[in-house]
Amino acid sequence: MQNQEVAKIFNDIADILEIKGDNPFRIRAYRRAAQHIDGMGKDVAGMSLDDLHKIPGIGADLAGKIHEYVQTGGLEFYDALKKEVPAGLIDLLSVPGLGPKTAKLLFDKLHITDIDDLERHARDGRLKGLPGIQAKTEQNILKGIAMIKRYTGRFSIGRMRPVAEEIMEGLRKGSPVKELTVAGSLRRWKETIRDIDILATSQDPQKVMSVFVHLPQVKETLMKGPTKSSVVTNEGIQVDLRVVSGDSFGAALAYFTGSKEHNIRLREMAVRKGLKINEYGIFDVTTEKKLGGKQEADIYRIIGMPFIAPELREDTGEIEAALEDRLPELIEMKDIKGDLHVHSNYSDGSHDIQELVDAARSRGYRYLAITDHSKGLAVAHGLSIERMLAQNKKIREINKKLKGITLLSGTEMDIRGDGTLDYPDEVLKQLDIVIASIHSGFRQPKEQITQRIISAMQNPYVSLIAHPTGRLIGEREAYEVDMDEVLKTAKQTGTSIEINAYPLRLDLSDMYIRKAKELGVSFAINTDAHVNYQFDFMPYGVGNARRGWLEKGDVLNTFTHAMLMKRLAMKKTVEQ
Repeated sequence: MQNQEVAKIFNDIADILEIKGDNPFRIRAYRRAAQHIDGMGKDVAGMSLDDLHKIPGIGADLAGKIHEYVQTGGLEFYDALKKEVPAGLIDLLSVPGLGPKTAKLLFDKLHITDIDDLERHARDGRLKGLPGIQAKTEQNILKGIAMIKRYTGRFSIGRMRPVAEEIMEGLRKGSPVKELTVAGSLRRWKETIRDIDILATSQDPQKVMSVFVHLPQVKETLMKGPTKSSVVTNEGIQVDLRVVSGDSFGAALAYFTGSKEHNIRLREMAVRKGLKINEYGIFDVTTEKKLGGKQEADIYRIIGMPFIAPELREDTGEIEAALEDRLPELIEMKDIKGDLHVHSNYSDGSHDIQELVDAARSRGYRYLAITDHSKGLAVAHGLSIERMLAQNKKIREINKKLKGITLLSGTEMDIRGDGTLDYPDEVLKQLDIVIASIHSGFRQPKEQITQRIISAMQNPYVSLIAHPTGRLIGEREAYEVDMDEVLKTAKQTGTSIEINAYPLRLDLSDMYIRKAKELGVSFAINTDAHVNYQFDFMPYGVGNARRGWLEKGDVLNTFTHAMLMKRLAMKKTVEQ
């Protein structure tokens, strides 16, 4: 897919325009277009000019630029724009929190042109003293550089899964594969992944390998063998394919899924029982007889424990839970009955309410919450009280005509810098669901941010805290917040916590999801959709929830509509 290439170019253009001090609305248009294109499941290379024009946020000008890139492999406007700013400035802008004005200042005053040079200056304290730069600024720059290094060579699951699915689709269509699946950390739904592992069975492995290395997504072949090959895609992602015998497929799947720590524990248990495990099967050490391996469950059964889902295989207590029959019955996609955080074109969404209803209905949902931004988020066209009440009235009218699906009226309300909320209680009490979230003041002290969230949860009408740490994986660190206090207050007040399914958020992280579950906190898994295709991000949220050991009953949007409304009403009753 060329979507990622186009998205990167549009983001680069936005960066350059920011450096030049261009129109903020023009800059935002490029960023929004990049976001929409990057998350699409459909390849822009296969779309006509008219189809490109229909993508939300893509007008005639941007559609033309995408078409030019697809047809020619280049973009004249981008090439000309790059000549207007020093190349090093673009690299500096990749540091989280380093804006275009500061980047230009560092370039002009200190001639800093790359990230290594920036790090040296910051460590030596040579940045502070420049206009607007203090010791705290240097610390934030160093934190941003550390984050870049931490994620170097890793890709978000939202980028990797579509690549893997596209490659597997090419293999299914062009080669004689029988069984075909992802393995590795991708199968375990880790939030970032170094490379893609694919496992297959086939009567003609060499044919499969030949098709694999000649797929259009392949830029370079690192190694081609009779049963294993490695390639690098056009996006720079390494993909390893192994073809194994059907009799060993289960054992190989367990072995190559990992994690390493989980596999070591299994092998240790096997040794104590006189058994041996490898990618070919599970064997009796004394007789060398193969006892199983065709099915993945064979490995666990013969060792003496129930099957452990891939998402749990991190050696964080799953083996002990299995041995004591305490494994959770993990939530599944089929359990999800609706999405409780969706934006319409009343604020910064791309579709009207009826289009959102149609998208939700096509996915089998029974309800959908419209939660547009509140008035404080002007950049997102947040709703005034008057517009909010008018939307609420319209939702009630639409509901009278709907069958099989129900709309909930709601808001994603801003938690202001001082901890107060964007709407008064007399407005909030008229809504079905109230989401509170932070969109500004990310660098406030830990105590202040924590208190902002706690204050919101203490309001009887706040149902849910959205994207509670504010992180963007690989782009923005979580703000400093005492999540232990937040989760404790969530339990005390009956406030639910969101698992935001947007692949760059996956906020809450699996570690805190599990901690919250142990406290008895409830959750909602939401897509935060601004465009219809973003409804398809729900599996990422479910995968993250499974990594946090969540079950169906832990998640609000697995409830029936009647149960959900009763649950949402409980907090108001308790706290008033």
